[in-house]
Amino acid sequence: MLMRQPCPDLQFAYTPPFGASLTEKGVQFSVFSRSATEMRLLLYNKVTDREPAQVIDFDRGTDRWGDVWSLHVPGLEAGQLYHFQASGPWEPENGHRFDSTARLIDPYAQALAGTYQKGTDGVVRPPKCVVVDGSFDWEGDRHVRRDVSESVIYEMHVRGFTKSKTAKVKAPGSYLGVIEKIPYLKSLGITSVELMPVHEFPIKDPQGKKLSRPNYWGYDPMAFFAPHRGYAHDSAPGVQVNEFKQMVKALHAAGIEVILDVVFNHTCEGNEHGPTLSFKGLENQVYYILSEGQHYCNYSGCGNTINGNHPVVREMIFHCLRHWVHNYHIDGFRFDLASILSRDRNGNLIPNPPMVELIAEDPMLADTKIIAEAWDAAGAYQVGSFGNHRWAEWNGRYRDDVRGFWRGDAGTLGPLATRLAGSSDLYQHAGRPPSCSVNLVTTHDGFTMNDLVSYKEKHNHANGEDNNDGDNHNISDNYGVEGPTRKKAISTIRSQQIRNMLATLLTSQGVPMIVSGDEARRTQKGNNNAYCQDNDISWFDWRLVEKNADLVRFVSALINFRKNQPTIRRREYLTGQPVDGRKVPDVSWYSPSGDPLNWDQGELAMAAYIAAPSRIDDPEGLGRDVILMFNSTGDHREFHFPEISRGTQWNLFVDTAALPPEDIYPEVDGPMPPNNRVVEVGRHSMRIYVCIAAPS
Repeated sequence: MLMRQPCPDLQFAYTPPFGASLTEKGVQFSVFSRSATEMRLLLYNKVTDREPAQVIDFDRGTDRWGDVWSLHVPGLEAGQLYHFQASGPWEPENGHRFDSTARLIDPYAQALAGTYQKGTDGVVRPPKCVVVDGSFDWEGDRHVRRDVSESVIYEMHVRGFTKSKTAKVKAPGSYLGVIEKIPYLKSLGITSVELMPVHEFPIKDPQGKKLSRPNYWGYDPMAFFAPHRGYAHDSAPGVQVNEFKQMVKALHAAGIEVILDVVFNHTCEGNEHGPTLSFKGLENQVYYILSEGQHYCNYSGCGNTINGNHPVVREMIFHCLRHWVHNYHIDGFRFDLASILSRDRNGNLIPNPPMVELIAEDPMLADTKIIAEAWDAAGAYQVGSFGNHRWAEWNGRYRDDVRGFWRGDAGTLGPLATRLAGSSDLYQHAGRPPSCSVNLVTTHDGFTMNDLVSYKEKHNHANGEDNNDGDNHNISDNYGVEGPTRKKAISTIRSQQIRNMLATLLTSQGVPMIVSGDEARRTQKGNNNAYCQDNDISWFDWRLVEKNADLVRFVSALINFRKNQPTIRRREYLTGQPVDGRKVPDVSWYSPSGDPLNWDQGELAMAAYIAAPSRIDDPEGLGRDVILMFNSTGDHREFHFPEISRGTQWNLFVDTAALPPEDIYPEVDGPMPPNNRVVEVGRHSMRIYVCIAAPS
């Protein structure tokens, strides 16, 4: 019998069928265009060349196969620079916008080089496409494959993470800079980084001029298959491909997954007044959702909308996802404005959209995490109803209810309990587990955690839009002074509220997501829409890690507790029924008096008793019973331990009203409650007690 011998050097790679592919003798160029009458390949020698060194015409008789134009050019090598150029009808009323002078970015380009070049002849000269040699020594790297229920996600911006001088790295603002900060990420304990957009987006405007409002966030796609050249440390064409792979490999070696924020809802070409850079000049009516043939539907709020449920576009998105998963070893995706994927080719929301279902069922994406921002800019809000059990969602309801409870908003007691228990109201009816809820209190879009407790109003004047941009509904408070203050009482309550929300987040059922810098009180000075602030407003100030080391310690200890405590990261919903024959329900709710909670009480104070999971769900017996005490009132409250907690030893784990280091006991060895089993929970604070003995 022959035994299969493993080959450690063998790596699976995915080759998209279009774009520029290296062959033994040259490069094969393939591009889709159904309506073009002519197609040309423009070849450049240098990034700075304004005009091509060679123009090669595709022969319609021999180089067109169906709707695909394909041409082999011998002698070309990796690093070759190119554009496409297409002639065809200019019939906006019928959706056609061909421009025979336009230099077009290959939709499947795997790297771009340079930027827009200035010109006086009316021709837009976008970044050049680069022929890429995708070979890379992964040294056996594979996807981490951590179960989503065990994830702690850290949303971060590649450039902003290390661009500040305070980062003290050799390669600031780059993929390589992220590698230098991996020890910090490991010390924090996060399991996954969710990178804000890293696919190509514009650095300058189409005339080659500096943008008046720089595109910092990157939500303006230019080439979906290409890692952003602006985050490479080296400036050589195509080097970003290897640097990105180096970052992924290093993060994987540290046990950290990489999730990409992808923007398959619009492109940087804008509406009918925007430039022709790629899709418009190849097959406008296929790639975009149009109204009356010529107007761009704007469900994205960015000028146009990708026609995601058109078969050709759907195929491109799948090729792109597979490309990132198998050629870059990406572990998952967060889909920006994902509700657009639920719209048909006329823009109507449809049940069971094929695109959403196919992403979940694609066998080549089976190892990946898929997360939806389950809304769009045209009113669709699908939180709780997006896709099947494979789809997780940014839970906007979680954000609002947790913010509201800790601000002291009336009627938020029940909603907080529902969010704490995994948002069964949103997901259980469809058979989706608690891990479908990606719990968040802040995101890149909105206030930072520090600013959430420091500002009642947004302060976006630096954006140059008269403070009219950004969300007005922030559910925030300043507790007496707008912005920074030296008043001790205000500083104290702000510190407590930050701890309250982070402790709630990290002990809730579901999957927590933290925004980079929140663990160190990063501030944007009240700006809740810093999309154009490529400066100290957005960059991570690493001095804060030392200045607020007590908060970093607090967050790290909570993450470590979560990772080791299956009680607070169950894969099934809590039922209120006993576990493993014990008399203790898996969850029960109490008033401060220790009696069963009256949900109609007006007071925002309660305790949750969460029992350890069964041995079936926790075979190693790591789970412990946990009591969480919440007091969002303006007064101190006495909390009585419920009767079911008798007979066991309880140790304090968290007390957000206490001064560091007594705000958290990383070894869960804090003081036991007094003999009368009554403890005082300070105003605007919470306590967490953990049963030391395993349940019998």
